[in-house]
Amino acid sequence: MKSLLLILSNLRYFAPSWVFSSVNILIGTWILYVPHIKMKFELNDSQIGVALFFTAFGLLLAIPFVPYVNKKIGIGRSTKIGILLLAVCFNLPLLASNYYLLCVSLLCTGICSGFTGTSMNALASHIEKRDQQNFMSAAHGFFSLGGFIGAGIGSFLIAQFSNPSYHMLLMSSLVIATTLFLSKNYQHIIEEVLPENSEKGTHIFKRIKPVLGLSIIAFIILFNEGAVEHWSNLFLFDVVHATESQSGFGFVIFSLTMTLGRFLGDGVSKKIGSMSAISYGCIIAVIAYSLILVSDLYISVLGFGVLGLGISVIIPELFRLAGKTKEMNTSVAISVVSGIGFMGFLVGPVLLGFISSWSNLTMSYVFLMILIVLAFSLSVFRLRKKYPAN
Repeated sequence: MKSLLLILSNLRYFAPSWVFSSVNILIGTWILYVPHIKMKFELNDSQIGVALFFTAFGLLLAIPFVPYVNKKIGIGRSTKIGILLLAVCFNLPLLASNYYLLCVSLLCTGICSGFTGTSMNALASHIEKRDQQNFMSAAHGFFSLGGFIGAGIGSFLIAQFSNPSYHMLLMSSLVIATTLFLSKNYQHIIEEVLPENSEKGTHIFKRIKPVLGLSIIAFIILFNEGAVEHWSNLFLFDVVHATESQSGFGFVIFSLTMTLGRFLGDGVSKKIGSMSAISYGCIIAVIAYSLILVSDLYISVLGFGVLGLGISVIIPELFRLAGKTKEMNTSVAISVVSGIGFMGFLVGPVLLGFISSWSNLTMSYVFLMILIVLAFSLSVFRLRKKYPAN
């Protein structure tokens, strides 16, 4: 809780943490209307997956340019501009008049997501290193808090808006206003310059190899997060046969327990170490999916809550380990892991749509559980050898 108190008592740390919240406020609001989009354009799960693919494709387009932009204008300004543009772009999908415009709008959203997601993690890492203060886990707690605000409060607000675009406009306006007020605390921050030619002439695989294991686990965990955000309501609605008002309960409890877990995560990591936190988190997540797949409303919602608690500390711990990687500059290592991880966050909903269309949503969630087992195996049999003391 020390890192949470640090954030709440100092705008120096609260401002960048609020960016994490802002991203998920937008996403959490948007996912409430995925069933609306499905009915509006009469789409099947595969077509939704294709549309969401454009978000992932936008991210892929953005990632190669993020380090260049960060170097040119600084990670602080890049983060500020990214979240402002993201707030604007999230209005576009609900304004789309046809399926093709929906895909284009999600492409633009993905590009802005790529810039914001990578920059904000590099910013938090830079501040941690500069100030010798750990708040990465708590910052990701604010990301989860944003999802709770977007989906939780949004579940109550949804009935108050006859037009979904008004709801999205309200939340994006909140993000824009708070960003303009708080960004003065970080917009001046410039990333440290790497030694000249230190990265030139190096094959891309060799550049990411030192953090490849961390990146794969980050991809898997954020793949699960993205899938739950976009498909938990449809799982409860289509498989569990919850009502439309009940279908958001899974993501709400998921976000709540993930927020709690991340606020406590720095203390847990200090007691048992990063690698143990990752391994135990994976075990809890597998148990959670077993509960979700029972397909009973109360047990499945409980499962989503257990899942949020299980994976809550994994991503912050991966970033913390990346920052300790000796073969790479800290900010570069964080950018690589967060960039590949955030790719999973956007690709997850896409692949789940295809799996659901090919089979069913239940099989999609079985697939998610298998991925968690793979992440556990990597943490135990590969990463413990590289980070034995963590």
